[in-house]
Amino acid sequence: MRISNKEKATDVWVTSDRKQAVKLRIGKGKNESIEALSIPANFDRTVAKYGNNVAMKYKKGTSDWQSITYSQYREKSLHIAKAFIKLGLEAHNSVGILAFNSPEWFYSELGAIHAGGIVAGIYTTNSAESVYHVLHSSHANIVIVDDSKQMEKIRQIRHRLPLLKAAVQIDAPYEPWMKKEDGYYRWSELEEMNLDEYNDTLQERLDNIHVNECAVLVYTSGTVGQPKGAMLSHDSISWNSYVVGSRLDDIKYGSEVLVSYLPLSHIAAQLVDIHVSITYAATVYFADKDALRGTLVNTLREAQPTRFVAVPRVYEKIHEKMMEIGAKTTGIKRVIADWAKGVTLEHWLNVIDGNPAESYQYKFVRQFIMSKIKQGLGFGRCTIFASAAAPMSSDLKRYFMSVDLPIVEAFGMSESSGAQCFGGPDDFNVDSIGKPLPGTETLIINKDENGHGEILMRGRHVFMGYIDEPEKTAEAIDSEGWLHSGDLGYIDEKGFLYITGRLKELIITAGGENIPPVHIEHLVKNEISAVSNAFLIGDKRKYLTMLISLKTLMDLDTGEPKDELHSETIALCKSVGVEYKKLSEILAAGPCPKVFQAITDGITRANKNAISNAQKIQKFAILPHDFSVPTGELGPTLKVKRNVVVQKYANVIEKLYA
Repeated sequence: MRISNKEKATDVWVTSDRKQAVKLRIGKGKNESIEALSIPANFDRTVAKYGNNVAMKYKKGTSDWQSITYSQYREKSLHIAKAFIKLGLEAHNSVGILAFNSPEWFYSELGAIHAGGIVAGIYTTNSAESVYHVLHSSHANIVIVDDSKQMEKIRQIRHRLPLLKAAVQIDAPYEPWMKKEDGYYRWSELEEMNLDEYNDTLQERLDNIHVNECAVLVYTSGTVGQPKGAMLSHDSISWNSYVVGSRLDDIKYGSEVLVSYLPLSHIAAQLVDIHVSITYAATVYFADKDALRGTLVNTLREAQPTRFVAVPRVYEKIHEKMMEIGAKTTGIKRVIADWAKGVTLEHWLNVIDGNPAESYQYKFVRQFIMSKIKQGLGFGRCTIFASAAAPMSSDLKRYFMSVDLPIVEAFGMSESSGAQCFGGPDDFNVDSIGKPLPGTETLIINKDENGHGEILMRGRHVFMGYIDEPEKTAEAIDSEGWLHSGDLGYIDEKGFLYITGRLKELIITAGGENIPPVHIEHLVKNEISAVSNAFLIGDKRKYLTMLISLKTLMDLDTGEPKDELHSETIALCKSVGVEYKKLSEILAAGPCPKVFQAITDGITRANKNAISNAQKIQKFAILPHDFSVPTGELGPTLKVKRNVVVQKYANVIEKLYA
C-alpha cells in the first residue's frame, strides 16, 4: 500500500470541525522543524526498518507469551482497516473502542486511522449513558468492545445512534442475540473476511490522509458537564511521540520494552503504549485485566521492561507493599537495609545537585542490594520510571530514590497530545515535574506576588480543538495559539516547572484565601502512613476540614475496598494500644478515641508546615471505606474525582461545619 504524508492547505490554526485541517506550527529549531508525519507514514518507516522485531507480546488462553512482529502488526492493521470500510466506516467518522488493553485495541486504532477514520477511546468503567455521549459526539460508525458486559451497554443505546453501523465483540462468550444481520459481529468474523475487493478503496483512503487532520479523539473528564472530545492531528501525535523519546539520551531503537496496563482511553497510555512504541520500534507486553488489582507485578517480572510509566496511585501501592515487607525485616538485616537506602538516596540527591559521580559505597549497594530489589519487582533492566496524570508527593519520590528507583514526572494533558514537560534521567528535581520538552513553549500568566500563575503551552503538540464545540475551543486556545492549561505553577531559574495547584480545584475560603489542596493533602499522607486518601474541604467556608480514608485491603475480584484493615492501619492501631482488624470496629468505637487522637497528632504535625493559619486543618472525619473506582471516588486512572467526593459525602462535610 502507498502511504500518504502530505499537508492539506488551510487558513485556520484551530477548528472544532473534525473534517477540517489546521495549519502546522512548524518552527525553526531542531525539534520544531522536523518533518511532519502522518501516523501511517510513521508506522511504515518503523516496519520498513524493524519489520522482524517483536511489536507485541500477549497471553490469551495460554500460559505462554504469543508474539506479533511489526510486519504482522501492519498486515493485521491493514486487514482491519478494510474490514472497517466494509462495515461502513466513513472518512472522518470514528471507531469507538470500549475495551481493555490488547492487540485488538492496537489493530483497531491503526485500522481506523489507515481507513481515514478517527479513533475514540472509551473507559470500560463508563456507564451506558457516558458511552452513548462519546459514540454520538464522535460520529461513530463502529464500536469495538472486549466482552459481553460492554456489549450490553451498546445494546441499551444502539437505537439512539443512527450512525452506528456495527458493534464488534473481541472475546467470548457471546450473547445469543448478537447477529450479523443486526450489525453485531465477533472479532474472529472480521479476521476471516475476504477483503481483496476493498484494496482500491483503502488505497483511496490512504491517499487522502493529511498530516494536519484529526486522527485521534481523547475525551477529557471535566468537573462539570459532559466530557469534551479533544481532536489530535497526525502531526501532533507523531511529533510528540518522537520528542518524548528524544528526551531520553539512552533510548535505543528496536530494543525498548514496555508494559501496557493503564487505560488506553487516557492520552498518556495511548501516546506511550501505541505511538511512542511505534516510533522507536519497542516491544509491548500486555498485562491482564486485573493489573491494577494486584497482578501487574507478575507481568513486570516476566517482561522486565526498560521503561515504566504509572500514575501516582500505582507507585503508592508499590510503596505500601515494600513498606509491609520492610516492617518484617529486623536485626542486622534492618541495619544494612537502612544504610543502603541512605547511601542510595544521597547518590540521587547528588545527581540532582549536578554531581552524578558514583561513590564506591553506592556502586556496592547498587550491585549487591538494590539490583535484587529491582529484579524482584520486575525492574531489573528498567532505566526510566515516569509518573503522569497527577502530582506525586516529594516524600514518595525520595522513598523511591532511596531504593534506586528514581521517578521523573511528566506533565501534560489531553489537549497537548500527552506531554509538555518530562524530566530526564540526569536532569530532574524532587519537587518539580521537569523541564518543557524541546520544541515546546511554556508561559506563566497572571502571576501573584510569588511568581505563581496559570501555565500556558504552545507548539506542534497542541490540539486542534474540541469536536463540535467552537465556544469551548476558543476558551482553551487564545488568539496567539496558547493553550490555557488551568494548572497553576511557576518556572525556576534553572528552567524547571513546578505545579502548585489547579484553578478549578483551588479552594477559596470565606476569608478570600486561595488554597491549592494537593500540597496539604500530601503533607497529611506523609505524616500518617495509614491514611490512604486525604481530601481537603474549605471552599467558601470559614476554615479547612478534611475527609480521611484509612488503608484497607482490596477485593481483587471487584476492586472494591474491604473492611479488613491494611497492615499499616493495623500498625497504627497497635501503636496506640488497640487491637483492631476491621475498619468497622474503629468506627463502631465512636470512632475509637485513641485512633482519632493519633490522626489528630499527625494532622497537627502537618499543620506546622502550613504557610498560614488559614491553611491549617481544623477538623476531620474518618470515612466508612477507602476510595475506589467501583465506589465512584476514583476515575479509571485512579485519580480522585473531586466533584463526586463532595456530592457523595455532603452530609459528612456539613457535620464538620455544624
